[in-house]
Amino acid sequence: MKEQKFYRHIARFYDLLDLPFENSRYKPLRQELFKDAEGFLLDAGVGTGRNFPHYPKSCQVTGIDLSPAMLSRARWRREKLGATIELREMNVLEMNFADDSFDSVVSTFLFCVLDDELQLPALKEIRRVCRPDGRIHILEYAISEDPLRRFIMKLWAPWVRFAYGAEFDRNTEQYLETAGLEQVECRFLYRDIIKLLTVRPKTNWSADKA
Repeated sequence: MKEQKFYRHIARFYDLLDLPFENSRYKPLRQELFKDAEGFLLDAGVGTGRNFPHYPKSCQVTGIDLSPAMLSRARWRREKLGATIELREMNVLEMNFADDSFDSVVSTFLFCVLDDELQLPALKEIRRVCRPDGRIHILEYAISEDPLRRFIMKLWAPWVRFAYGAEFDRNTEQYLETAGLEQVECRFLYRDIIKLLTVRPKTNWSADKA
């Protein structure tokens, strides 16, 4: 798949490219993702494992990623931290987990690298593996409403697309209802450009009706 090929080339440089943003922007935000995480936790799109230090010790964590190269970096980080985390190569669009497998699901900048036509299938799969009373946390970018900041983001967009395969303006919220999810909260964690979506499975919802 094109995503696997893309990340095979970028994996060795990914953490280095991301380092300035990780230290100045992302690290404090990751802690917010796991404040109410419990039980069996799925990290969908685990990447190189930047979330590893922030997992609650009470959680049993499984991380999945489509890219073997990114997972290789994640395994290195897991061994370095001495963490107990199951890592599996898996496509978020076709997960090999039973229904209702996880109490909590987290995705960190996953949906900004998924093309528009993949957003809904990915959300449906995440809903399927999340327990009815579970919580799903989605950390994503948004285009700023501030004119100057918006202009700068537009200038950066071609580089972000080239280097990360990502977009700033996926607007994942528009697919929630059709995916059988309801929004609990949406709040910005960094200015008006990084938002945390907290959602949960709808009750009395059937995928056949979607």
